[in-house]
Amino acid sequence: MSPLVRTCSTARLNMSRLIARALIVIGGLIWSFMFFGQATTQRYADLTYTFNDVMSAGVPALIPLALTAAVFVLALYSEQLAAAVLFAVTAGVVVWGLIAGWNIALWVSILAVLAMPMALSAALLLLAASTQKVCELEGVE
Repeated sequence: MSPLVRTCSTARLNMSRLIARALIVIGGLIWSFMFFGQATTQRYADLTYTFNDVMSAGVPALIPLALTAAVFVLALYSEQLAAAVLFAVTAGVVVWGLIAGWNIALWVSILAVLAMPMALSAALLLLAASTQKVCELEGVE
């Protein structure tokens, strides 16, 4: 049997779904921490934050957290649509980097920490969707 022949593998299906969803959650947390850190003003004298500082930084951090939750829920119901959204956001990050004129170090860090995990998650979601289709055609539940 050829390794390229599509067969139903529930282990591969479940593993790709698990890793894709984990990457979505981890990526959303990274985005939220970045937004929170960018909006936080630090008091250099005593390295403390006031409640107003934390609240004003926390509101922008809720935006990527809400978007992550939306993509996660979308991935539960429509893996192909969630993969399309993740690929679009990955392309948006690359376009933004070209427009902003990032240097090489920033490109490497952004691609390694943000863009590649989103693209990998999207690819795994597409793999899970195609494996699900094969399982349905073979009649395996």
